[in-house]
Amino acid sequence: MGLTGRYNSPVCEEEGISIIKEAFEKGITFFDTSDVYGPHTNEILLGKALKQLPREKIQLATKFGNVGFDEGGNPIVNGKAEYVRACLEGSLKRLGLDYIDLYYQHRVDQTVPIEETVVGELKKLVEEGKVKYVGLSEASADTIRRAHAVHPISALQIEWSLWTRDIEEEIIPLCRELGIGVVPYSPIGRGFFAGKAVLESVPANSALASHPRFSEENLEKNKMLYFRLEKLATKHQCTTAQLALAWVLHQGNDVVPIPGALPYETHNF
Repeated sequence: MGLTGRYNSPVCEEEGISIIKEAFEKGITFFDTSDVYGPHTNEILLGKALKQLPREKIQLATKFGNVGFDEGGNPIVNGKAEYVRACLEGSLKRLGLDYIDLYYQHRVDQTVPIEETVVGELKKLVEEGKVKYVGLSEASADTIRRAHAVHPISALQIEWSLWTRDIEEEIIPLCRELGIGVVPYSPIGRGFFAGKAVLESVPANSALASHPRFSEENLEKNKMLYFRLEKLATKHQCTTAQLALAWVLHQGNDVVPIPGALPYETHNF
């Protein structure tokens, strides 16, 4: 997402492709995007990069259902069956692929039963070979259980990091009970644990400028967390970003974090 904006200015196409290829060369084979990133431009960028990489060695995840954002920054969602198929066809075209490895419902549509979204279309897409595995993002425990009862849910994408741990009480045990992998997003705290807003400023056009954890009073308190992590990172001879990511990775073999692709983060690993 970061390559095409929201937290920072978009990078040029050449630089974005270069970052993706360098990540692959360093052993990263799991790439995550969404039709709402850009919108659409992130999938187009990733698609161009994938043309220069071996498809059989790539696990590609994208998402549907987040139509956009309202004036307050809240997501507008759509989980209707016909919308699911239209989104999938659009993503395949932009990515230049025949199938998606992992297809997430980006946000749950509260007006459409999860069974209708999953059985109504996602299951059909798997049967047609256009999707290998189905995932959910930011879903409640009840939604996860109901969805999994009608078709296997392979992965849950949700925020998990040193400062976001509320999912540990109910969501993580449920995923392990059902055999669902966990894909934590923002494991480095949207760049905070790499020094964003502490060692360098937040760009004026960044969505982080209005994020509560990056606001003035909260930020001053959160900086103390960064400095404590910095001391621990020095002790272990690594960067703060590496330490924050290592903590998430250590939570289990069923945990596959996506650290993001912001330019200031990519050289930390």
